[in-house]
Amino acid sequence: MIAQEPAGPPTRERILRTAFQLFHEQGYHATGVATILREAGVNPGSLYHAFPSKDALLLGVLGYALEILRPAVMEPAEARSGDPIERVFALLDGYRAGMARAGCRMGCPLGNLALEVSDDHPEARALIHRNFVSWTAQVRGWLDAAGRRLPAGVDRARLARFILTVMEGGLMQARAARDLRPFDESVAELRRYFELLAAAAGAKRKGAGKRGRGKR
Repeated sequence: MIAQEPAGPPTRERILRTAFQLFHEQGYHATGVATILREAGVNPGSLYHAFPSKDALLLGVLGYALEILRPAVMEPAEARSGDPIERVFALLDGYRAGMARAGCRMGCPLGNLALEVSDDHPEARALIHRNFVSWTAQVRGWLDAAGRRLPAGVDRARLARFILTVMEGGLMQARAARDLRPFDESVAELRRYFELLAAAAGAKRKGAGKRGRGKR
């Protein structure tokens, strides 16, 4: 008699979701296939039908991360604020909340995998890079929506990448220190930078307004 798998999400999705969580908690190399099978509640045939190897599962997980980035990460930040700049800080606060719940352990799932597997898995490295590119592209969309609140000369693609660097670096340092302070200090400096950018943009608009009135 063939054992019945539990009802719930489709088997492939259940495997991906479970593997994603386990890779985050334990690391890719430290997570055994048997653990994934047990936690997902699936049999070996189901896993190997969808993913013929653990490396194939890793690629599947990274593709899954791309798929859920917007609904799981970006949309909650957008729901918290209609202000495009405040969405940046709502996003970072979401990562902070995750670190607080985990006791400053684990860090960013994609950042961890980037450190662990990028050198040995070129296909995985490319997918991790795509995840980061997608992340920054969506943040850049918020920066574009900020319009004249940021100086016209600001490269918004680079600024979005800088925000990613603040997030990843802050999480990594918080994890090493077992303390949220490095993350909080990094985000506070980013906030200060945005305030300086906004002040510069406001001064330029004010100067342009005065010049315009002087020509009348």
